Amino acid sequence: RRDLIVDRLNTIEGISCDTPGGAFYVFPDISNLINRNVAGKIIKTALDLCLIILEAKSVVSVAGNSFGANNNIRFSYATSEDIINEAMDRLEEVILDCN
Repeated sequence: RRDLIVDRLNTIEGISCDTPGGAFYVFPDISNLINRNVAGKIIKTALDLCLIILEAKSVVSVAGNSFGANNNIRFSYATSEDIINEAMDRLEEVILDCN
């Protein structure tokens, strides 16, 4: 599941994700999305993107600010491959609407 979510995140334009060494979380870098228009809203912070993803597609993420990483968000992959794929499909739909 870790490899699945990392691979999926790395195929989404504007997002890059290193493979985590442990736990059940990935921490992708979204700095290439800062100051871009996503779903009609300007992304100023990771929290902005988290809220847009939640509101637009009901996908939960956590802003990296809580972890000292202002340009990252966190996703859990402690779920099924089907749910991971659905969440990444939804995330990709939001990002594709990015200007």
